[in-house]
Amino acid sequence: MSTPAQTTHPCSGCGASVAYAPGTSLLRCPYCGLEQQIAAPARVVREHDYAAFLVKPRVPALAAHQSVCPGCGARTESDALSKSCQFCGTALVADTAAGDQIAPEAVLPFALDRNGSRESLRGWVKSRWFAPNRLKKVTEAESMKSTYVPFWTYDADTTSDYTGSRGEYYYETQTYTENGETKTRRVRKTRWYPASGTVARRFDDVLVAATGRVTPEQLGKLEPWPVGSVLPFAPVYISGHHALRYDVEPEQGMESAKQEMATVIDGDCRRDIGGDQQRVNTVDTTYTDVTFKLVLLPVWIGAYLFGGKTYQVLINGVSGEVQGDRPYSWVKITLTALAVAALIGLVVWIIAVNRA
Repeated sequence: MSTPAQTTHPCSGCGASVAYAPGTSLLRCPYCGLEQQIAAPARVVREHDYAAFLVKPRVPALAAHQSVCPGCGARTESDALSKSCQFCGTALVADTAAGDQIAPEAVLPFALDRNGSRESLRGWVKSRWFAPNRLKKVTEAESMKSTYVPFWTYDADTTSDYTGSRGEYYYETQTYTENGETKTRRVRKTRWYPASGTVARRFDDVLVAATGRVTPEQLGKLEPWPVGSVLPFAPVYISGHHALRYDVEPEQGMESAKQEMATVIDGDCRRDIGGDQQRVNTVDTTYTDVTFKLVLLPVWIGAYLFGGKTYQVLINGVSGEVQGDRPYSWVKITLTALAVAALIGLVVWIIAVNRA
């Protein structure tokens, strides 16, 4: 992997720091509007041998400033200093203990700009049932920050030896008595046979979140990601945005990837067993030609305070998919429940009157 430069990107017109413009191949100055074309990548995205690369040198940072949140512990990088954490809203401080990390190999640039994130958030808020009216004020999304979230991707060839059982249906005729009458019925049963075999599969780009700041469930709801469209990493794509430093080491990520692979392999074993039902007792998997890389995926992240509680919202920086926490208006819920109860009471009263 290349070593990212830890520099800002000055505007050739006014000298201010330029920012990557989502959905383009341009750097744009937020002050004078001058645009600079990003050079086409001179290399392709590479996979790296898992065992060999883990012992290679790492890089200290991706951007000029590193910050840490004293509230949730999130560590982020940016060309500009940030005041508050996008995960919990706590005031940030300089991260003086940031250690060296593996450099990203690939990046999926933002396609959704701030206006696009506002529109996505407005649509999400409108679709929330029983949300307080004040929640609509959050759609301004000024607290939302464009943040690159780190993911590991893993490739591997797998060979799995399994043991199990194949179940095949057969039917028996049973006689029974019902209301004094003798009847017959066909009852399905299963006959089991031992089974064993070997299945093989090539896994490509098994995606594992490299951070614990956002739960895998939340990130999973933002899928799918067009990982086939990633570009070789270049610091210009972080310019004007933020990058979350990974806190899940590649060894931990590999174990999570193996769990995802195991689910697929289990399905392969069951198909290989055949029959009407399958039992898989043991699976022994060998992993070869294992490669991996660190890729940065774009997420608009924001935290807002409502009723004394902090809520988090995530927006896929490509598709605009929104996932997040939201408050409920118990006043609206209570009024709706009372209205439903009153409607049911009215229906019952009308039925009773018509029967009288």
